[in-house]
Amino acid sequence: MRLDKFICDCTGLTRSQAGKAIRQKLVTINGELVKQAALQVTPSDQVMLDGEQLQLIGLRYFMLHKPAGYICANDDPDHPTVFTLLDEPLVERLHTVGRLDMDTTGILLLTDDGQWSHRISSPKHHVAKTYRVWTADAITPDAISLFAEGVMLRGEKDPTKTAELEIIGEHEALLTIHEGRYHQVKRMFAAIGNKVEQLHREKIGGLQLPADLAEGEYRQLTAAELALLKG
Repeated sequence: MRLDKFICDCTGLTRSQAGKAIRQKLVTINGELVKQAALQVTPSDQVMLDGEQLQLIGLRYFMLHKPAGYICANDDPDHPTVFTLLDEPLVERLHTVGRLDMDTTGILLLTDDGQWSHRISSPKHHVAKTYRVWTADAITPDAISLFAEGVMLRGEKDPTKTAELEIIGEHEALLTIHEGRYHQVKRMFAAIGNKVEQLHREKIGGLQLPADLAEGEYRQLTAAELALLKG
């Protein structure tokens, strides 16, 4: 890898800023001052920038327990974003895997691996997502068959794919969907004459939100958890 690219990948500097640092004699490799941006760096090399050792940051995979009041965007002038909850280097390189509405809570994945993100969020891959739903009106038993058959959403050409509804209480249910249309859960309940008052995502694929991960907290996914999301 070229030295200037290595510096960019480690620090978030632009290519021109990395080149400037090299010209200003701020970069050494294995203790030797270097002046060429095109110099090749190997994994065994020790690269220092202004006295600090640089290390490549590999692909990252995080799970966040999203609180209400945060939006799934990298920047927003009016509302706090989920990225303000992270204490990570080069946080601007991360993105959310899909989105949750500002008032929706629950499990949210964040990564800088675009291919992995696409496999999970793309409707073509049908990764199941389970939500706990609280509604304004009582949930009638016929909602189970209606959601299993698919319902027409306003402005859509095709009905929703089959979804599994488990009624927990008069106004509470678990809904598992296999696609990710805009505001889908809220629109599905609206299509059968009900209104979602509160929404919490509990599961993505085989990955359940851990009980010990409090709202606003996050952590890296383990190898076992990543395996649950394969396929």
